[in-house]
Amino acid sequence: MYNFYPIYLNLRNKKCLVVGGGKVAERKVRSLLECGARVYVVSPEVTPALEQLAWEGAITFVRRTYTTTDLEGSFLVVGATDDEKTNQRIADDCFERNMLVNIVDDPPKCNFIVPAVVRQGALSISISTDGNSPVLARKIKEKLKREYGPEYAKFLEIMGDLRRKIISSVPDESVRRQMFEDLVNSDIINLIKEGNEEKIKERINHVLNRGRTQS
Repeated sequence: MYNFYPIYLNLRNKKCLVVGGGKVAERKVRSLLECGARVYVVSPEVTPALEQLAWEGAITFVRRTYTTTDLEGSFLVVGATDDEKTNQRIADDCFERNMLVNIVDDPPKCNFIVPAVVRQGALSISISTDGNSPVLARKIKEKLKREYGPEYAKFLEIMGDLRRKIISSVPDESVRRQMFEDLVNSDIINLIKEGNEEKIKERINHVLNRGRTQS
């Protein structure tokens, strides 16, 4: 048996179809919206939250059962209905068209699965058991959430700014690499957690000044 290939997809402005309107579909819709997708929902009924998203114009909602024509223009498809025949039809239609499809909690009907994800700003950590134990994946996710808190989001914001500055001002690649390692290996993350802005600036300036003298 082969493993799933881990990959991150750019869904910005891509049409993503979600078939189903319950709580599971709602979670899938929200995660797709977070990635900038254009979300289309097809279902006879939807949750009040999905109704609200449709009213706000955040999603396109078609109130009816699934038809094959719903796939037109879709980059990715999620089947989240409680009807086995409908889910099978969605999977078959997508397989015939070589389209990305995920039937929730049914790996044999998927050509991709969605991992449990820990997000802190630009940091994302994905956990997958290849569909063997979603419960274990969620347990590991909760453990990682406690270990990697919001201070990592702030640190990556800082690193993003510093990376651009260092690349533009330090020509020596080996010096740049050492500066990045020094920043990551410093105590800046702990200082962010403590809210010690003065010490954070001191650490950053120390690394920057030392790097510039070496370049």
